[in-house]
Amino acid sequence: FLHHNPVCCTYPVDITNNPYRIAKNYQQISINNALLIDIYGQICSEALDFKQISGTGGQVDFTYGASLSQGGKSFMCLPATKTLKDGTRVSRILPNINPGTFITTPRTMPMYIVTEYGKANIMGKPVWQRAEQIIKLAAPEFRDELIKAAQEQKIWTKTNKIV
Repeated sequence: FLHHNPVCCTYPVDITNNPYRIAKNYQQISINNALLIDIYGQICSEALDFKQISGTGGQVDFTYGASLSQGGKSFMCLPATKTLKDGTRVSRILPNINPGTFITTPRTMPMYIVTEYGKANIMGKPVWQRAEQIIKLAAPEFRDELIKAAQEQKIWTKTNKIV
């Protein structure tokens, strides 16, 4: 399809994935998948514990490039839960990332987090507000557990609320 096709072109990754080139696109939108997120906003998209599942790809490049783009937005999408082989449902939104799990995108970079329970813009928000917004995106049966963890980590205040 690409070979000698005049409507297609290919470029090396240092051009296509350069965040500053990506940012030159007006209203650039970046949509990426995540395996896990913690209540701080750290995104894991490559591994679970010590098990490698995929590579980084262009996630960080496009997330950063979209955030630099005039009117740009970046979205990190994940289902709120996972069903294990034994039928147990577990949350993909965690109080903390387990040791050995690679953090693909640091907490300061994501803009929108999306699950089947909604979306939240966490960019530039303080830690307590990030936690509140991310916990709202968790499956309802896991929210109390996440709130308790946020309280233990001293990032949940009397003013926090889940509506």
